[in-house]
Amino acid sequence: MKNVSKILVLALVLVVLLTACGPKEADKLTVGTSADFPPFEYVDENGEFAGFDIDLIHKIGEVMGVEIEIVDMPFDSLVASVQEGKIDMSVAAYNYSEERDEVVDFTDFYYYAMDGFLVKEDFATEITAPEDIADFIVGCQTGSTQNAYIQENLVDTGLLPEENFFTYERVDQAALDVKAGRIDVLMAEAAVIGSFEKEMGGLKIAYTAEMSSGPMAMIIPEGATDLQTQLNAAINELLDSGYVDELAAKWMK
Repeated sequence: MKNVSKILVLALVLVVLLTACGPKEADKLTVGTSADFPPFEYVDENGEFAGFDIDLIHKIGEVMGVEIEIVDMPFDSLVASVQEGKIDMSVAAYNYSEERDEVVDFTDFYYYAMDGFLVKEDFATEITAPEDIADFIVGCQTGSTQNAYIQENLVDTGLLPEENFFTYERVDQAALDVKAGRIDVLMAEAAVIGSFEKEMGGLKIAYTAEMSSGPMAMIIPEGATDLQTQLNAAINELLDSGYVDELAAKWMK
């Protein structure tokens, strides 16, 4: 009888261990973002996350049947947080770059972006090419593709003095510094500076073109093929259904 009891106890322990350690379907995705980038991701007047990317990732969660938890983090910490498993993925208006692709993987593209230069309303110089900003004090967001573009094309080439180039953890702070006259030009995604132009006043877009931006994707841990497959299926379903176009019409005004 004692032997039977021991066998039953061991069997129960084995079942508990297998249940705890065995594979489970994820029912929640922790998604990192940098909520300083309207109209893609920001915190609205009610203290809620809002924007194109926020609506899209929540809809993707519905399609996948998972809960989405948004975590606000500095933009330049997001890639490392995905890489280290602190978050499951990130949506933050990412453009593809080889540097990022070395440490994380990308989903399929879901939107196409342009770049632009934001200046004060009374900025008198006409900007007709990216090189024209080399005569001014320039800012951008740390870790962005715009950061790499300015560094490689203007600073490293000697056109823009390094002391005239400033990077910011938050791009909205850079826009405020343009308005205050602390920097002359902010380079960022065109829809983002369009939002600052509209909401902050006293600012204008001086130039737009495809410079560092382009197709946008979400980032996931390297080798997370199952998650990548599910996200890609959801993204393409929402592209085909016209939902992404509806979001663009809502947010890209």
